Amino acid sequence: MPIGLDEIKSRLRKFATVEAAGVSPLYEHLAAKAAEDDDVAGLLADARGGEARGTLLMATAHRLIQADPIHPLSRYYPSVGGFDGVDTETWPLFRSFLLERADKARAIIASRYTQTNEVRRAALLYPAVTAAAKEAGGKIALLEVGCSAGLLLGLDKYAYRYQCDGGEQLTAGPAKTAVGLHCALDLALGAVTPKVPKKLTITARAGLDRAPVDLADEDELAWLEACVWADQPDRIRLLRTAAAAQGKQRPELITGDAVDDLASSAATLPADAPLVVLTSHVLAYLGERRADFLEELRNLAADRPLWWVSEEFYGAALEPLVPGRADLAEPADQAVLGLVRWDGGVPDVRALARTAPHGQRMTWLPV
Repeated sequence: MPIGLDEIKSRLRKFATVEAAGVSPLYEHLAAKAAEDDDVAGLLADARGGEARGTLLMATAHRLIQADPIHPLSRYYPSVGGFDGVDTETWPLFRSFLLERADKARAIIASRYTQTNEVRRAALLYPAVTAAAKEAGGKIALLEVGCSAGLLLGLDKYAYRYQCDGGEQLTAGPAKTAVGLHCALDLALGAVTPKVPKKLTITARAGLDRAPVDLADEDELAWLEACVWADQPDRIRLLRTAAAAQGKQRPELITGDAVDDLASSAATLPADAPLVVLTSHVLAYLGERRADFLEELRNLAADRPLWWVSEEFYGAALEPLVPGRADLAEPADQAVLGLVRWDGGVPDVRALARTAPHGQRMTWLPV
């Protein structure tokens, strides 16, 4: 059901003040201005249901500037060669650029989902997935829900370097790989440095998404790049590198619903393999169906050994399982790395770390 303009503007303000603040000066500025502009904010009225978000508006503009990189607005977009910082001309140029292409913008907004395949999040997920694998006896099958192009399904093929407090470094993953990921690792009060296994063995893998991205399709890859924030071109380069590394060894990506098709997607993986279900910034998009998703996980766990690795905001994922954890709800711009296993229908929930949204940092929590 379409949402009203006031709600759209509220979402844009939240995006500016919570998600983009301190991370993307360009998007923080543009979203804050868009939240006060009926014409620009109103473009999101054509989005499908819960998709009317700041990320979709920014991705739409990014895709349009990719197609017209000689426009003066491009000088504020490092992804297309710009190098100017935000100034008094940024918003007027953005506004006129977008409204002059309003029909194209509405067509994109009406037909696209925000597709964020943030490769750097693999560095956040790796310690939790390897912990699940250790408990499972070593080898696992991996199912990612909300997989986009499936790049996180290749997390066993990436190299990791964790920079710890005091200068210590932890390394993991294969020695020879095109994709190397760096992540700062802090320790919360009372926490100890986690043990990160060097190797992870995934025997089978699959992804489930309502609109999987085919990396062989240049237009689809361009949209995936457009969903990366334009003033962070290093993330786009990493996306390209990971996409190329996936090459011919692309995992099976299943088109379907996160709730309705979860069981059938899991059934495509060997039944005798311990199953790790992976989600990263997905449950916020499930809305009222989050409880149904958790119930589906519980049902799956009744039939086979199952671990759920989640990198989600506390309120979207772990709160129904471990309510009252105010310490996990703050800071508001950080998610929580969780590891859940069901035993006799009862969830064993571990909050492992607080995580930055794009994989650049995590704070390990005490057990």
